[in-house]
Amino acid sequence: MKKDIHTPLTKEIIGQLKAGDQVLLSGLIYTARDAAHIRLYESLLKGEKLPFELDGQVIYYVGPAPQKPGEIIGSCGPTTSYRMDPMTPLLLKHGLKGMIGKGKRNQEVVDAMVKEGAVYFAATGGAGALIAKSVKSVEVIAYEDLGPEAIHKLYVEEFPCVVVIDADGNNMYETETKKYKRL
Repeated sequence: MKKDIHTPLTKEIIGQLKAGDQVLLSGLIYTARDAAHIRLYESLLKGEKLPFELDGQVIYYVGPAPQKPGEIIGSCGPTTSYRMDPMTPLLLKHGLKGMIGKGKRNQEVVDAMVKEGAVYFAATGGAGALIAKSVKSVEVIAYEDLGPEAIHKLYVEEFPCVVVIDADGNNMYETETKKYKRL
């Protein structure tokens, strides 16, 4: 089923999203990759204030490429998500409700998603130039020293993605793989 949703994500929105749903996401999302996740994680452990409020937010695992003249952002395709897995349960505990990336998540992350009521979206790898067209504004808000891996605040319209793990723990990386495995 195709759904148009807007951030921030609420319990009601998350409850309507099921693994396999095609989503056009609009609103504010934040970018963060490995190095930014480590800093967010360490700040939470120290009880420090984060550069943005996690409650209801979506983090996109991306380090945008430099933009060409006249463009808002360069190519911004997803990076592999498992590298963020060690830090993700703590971010979910502090209110993160959605993640966008590519690839499988570990069981600890899936369990935390179910406990905290969150979803994992997949964006199409290799489609960074297409995805960039949905970005309407971009602003670096933290960790500027990380370059492309700094945290960016993006305003997106109709960002294409798919719910691959829903808040009930339904996981397309498991269910769909089983359909095509030879016995």
